[in-house]
Amino acid sequence: MTIRSIVFVTVAFIASAKTGWAQDLHLPTRETPIPETTNGVPHVQLGIEPNPDLSEKLLERVAEFPGVNIGPTRVSLPGAVGFQLDDDMSLAHPEVIVGGLEFAHLHPDGSLHASLEPDLARKAVQAGWAIAHPWANQREGWDGFVMIYTPTNLEELDIVLELVEQSYGYVTGRAINP
Repeated sequence: MTIRSIVFVTVAFIASAKTGWAQDLHLPTRETPIPETTNGVPHVQLGIEPNPDLSEKLLERVAEFPGVNIGPTRVSLPGAVGFQLDDDMSLAHPEVIVGGLEFAHLHPDGSLHASLEPDLARKAVQAGWAIAHPWANQREGWDGFVMIYTPTNLEELDIVLELVEQSYGYVTGRAINP
């Protein structure tokens, strides 16, 4: 067996294990109102006041993810912050990357676009935490691409951070806290 084959099998095994774990994630129903969004691109929330403190806490936590750099987005609106993976990071699901190695991005309004494992994305939508991106059914591998709504308090921020960790795990095949 070649080294490339061993790496592929290992990444596939880790990705499948992570996917199974993500499906067991309990998502409580969001209690605050679900924001209205546009139906096209740019895909944004309407009438939302962001909480800069919560956005800052989110960015601080994501900056601690292994192999992630925070910086200007490569694919979103001006003012959005991209979550870029290091160039040498192996990917379990490269097909879900929107552009460059950006696995998610934070909009100025506090919402995020991220790729989740498709079953988890459906659970997040059903529980009121996310909405499918308008292009989710138009590109191969994007069936888990969602907008995660702006958190309004620390409890919601914890759920949003868990979803971002799940996105990282799905894309990279690596757990934040193994």
